[in-house]
Amino acid sequence: MKLRTKPGTSQARVPGWLPALAVLACAVAARAEVVTLTLRQAVELAGKQNPDLALARLDELKTRLGIRTARAPFLPKVTVGSGLAYSNGYPMSIEGAAPSVVQAQAQQFLFNRQQSLEIAQAREEARGAALSTEAKRDEIAYRTAALYLDAERAARLAALVRNQQQSQQRVLAAVEAQVREGRALPLEQKQAALAAARFRQAVEELESDQAEAEGALAVALGHSAEDRVRAAGEDRAAPELPQSEDAALGAALEASKAVRQIESQIVSKQLELRAAHAGRLPRVDLVAQYGMMAKFNNYAEFFNHFQRNNGEIGMSFQLPLFSPNVGAQMAQSETELAHLRIELASARNRIAGDLEKAFREVRKRRTATEVARLDLDVAHEQLSIDLAQMEEGRLGLRQVEAARMSEGDKWIAVYDAQYALEKARWNLARLAGTLDREIGAPPAGAKAN
Repeated sequence: MKLRTKPGTSQARVPGWLPALAVLACAVAARAEVVTLTLRQAVELAGKQNPDLALARLDELKTRLGIRTARAPFLPKVTVGSGLAYSNGYPMSIEGAAPSVVQAQAQQFLFNRQQSLEIAQAREEARGAALSTEAKRDEIAYRTAALYLDAERAARLAALVRNQQQSQQRVLAAVEAQVREGRALPLEQKQAALAAARFRQAVEELESDQAEAEGALAVALGHSAEDRVRAAGEDRAAPELPQSEDAALGAALEASKAVRQIESQIVSKQLELRAAHAGRLPRVDLVAQYGMMAKFNNYAEFFNHFQRNNGEIGMSFQLPLFSPNVGAQMAQSETELAHLRIELASARNRIAGDLEKAFREVRKRRTATEVARLDLDVAHEQLSIDLAQMEEGRLGLRQVEAARMSEGDKWIAVYDAQYALEKARWNLARLAGTLDREIGAPPAGAKAN
């Protein structure tokens, strides 16, 4: 974007900070970018750059790393340090170990059923996080498609209203000529000027809507707020409808990420319940220790034999006898399990209701599109008749331009109906679990009904 000065401007003095401000404005404007994309390209780019999806992937990575954290106790943990100290009298312990120049300790779980179940729970939570990422990806894909359709609709309507504005300008010019010739009242000129001003206002509002929609689409694709992503105005195939509502419901329940995520949470909570119960089972740990002793700690004076290098290795057995918190943990897990089962039933019912509503919406929008097209055909035929009568001298320019603007209104109604129908079909594809397949399909043909 470039700043241009109008020719013929005066050489009046300007404040010293104004050039710097202009340079800053140019720098900001230079960062703005307008990118034209197809719907498929926009959805693919959102899958790579959308900030919300990037956050979901980071959460998934965090849960995967949680598996390594849960498995860590089953790997040897080796600590090397020193218990170096001067002894006066009997060598006492330092942090549970005898004074030594160098000491090393190793510990590892050999058998810990509770920790093993926690590892399984971490794996299930990672699977649930992956499902959450997939659900977020589907949500972003649908949201991007909806934003793309909003931007495309605003651009098309703005172009149509600009054409109507030009027609109204011709009407205004014709009325002004008639007023000058005394063949029309000044009131008619004011009415025509008011209609032209309304069209100008409508164009400004639609251009503002287009800029807002393109900016929102750019942010959804990971661009800056100054950028704009413009719809390419392509001819593309609308999403295919499922063969039957019953088949779509079965496929939707099977493919639903929300249902599978709740099922994963149920499995995770069951593992948590088993892990809490396993807290009463015995545990076996591998333990090892090494210490390098020094004579200045008086070992030779209080013990029969002094040995500089000392070590031990063995197993530690632990049997919990009284664990009052286990019962409370199990009761809490069982309560959360009951809550998740209710959520699962509600999610399935919600999917069934939303899918049925989506089918009704598609049928309603398809009927509205057919009516709008028939209305446009009538307006087109009327305009053809008016043009023929104008050529014969039986009709004036004002009536013809009024018919042309009426046809433009019908075109707007057709575009609005097509937009609502396509958006309803994308929503149905999202609910039916076929969004990935539909977006991955290559664009072909014109819009389907």
